[in-house]
Amino acid sequence: MAAVYLMCGKICSGKSTHARQIRDAEHAVVLSVDEITLALFGQDAGDMLDEYVKRTETYLYGKSVEIVRSGTSVVLDWGFWTKEERCFAKSFYASQGIRCEFHYIRIGQETWHRRIEKRNQDVLDHLTDAYYVDEGLVRKFESIFEEPDEQEVDQLIQVP
Repeated sequence: MAAVYLMCGKICSGKSTHARQIRDAEHAVVLSVDEITLALFGQDAGDMLDEYVKRTETYLYGKSVEIVRSGTSVVLDWGFWTKEERCFAKSFYASQGIRCEFHYIRIGQETWHRRIEKRNQDVLDHLTDAYYVDEGLVRKFESIFEEPDEQEVDQLIQVP
């Protein structure tokens, strides 16, 4: 039976890599907020990025239901950074009669900062079209992110 897999974790924690692994194992479709917003706006969304992300998430919730009802599993590749977002997602899919699993990728601080530096260099070198993560974004993220508790998580992936 088709399901929804929700990736939870910090920027550069490995969510997209894990999402691709689930995609391959489950023959699922990955729906990525970053992929869509980058395709539409590049690095130029500016102050509107949060609004564009919200609109994209709303669209992808509906699209994910359509895909699951057609018999294909879906991986939502975005952060689910707050408890409120995670509760909403679980409630939304429960109301649709769709099974969902939260996969949380917990990453150590040193590894996290190294990955941000590597990603930023890859962006500057045009090796990836991911978002550049400046200090302002790191601070914003750290002020928003609420680590999930054990009851919220179906699978924990620990990255040292």
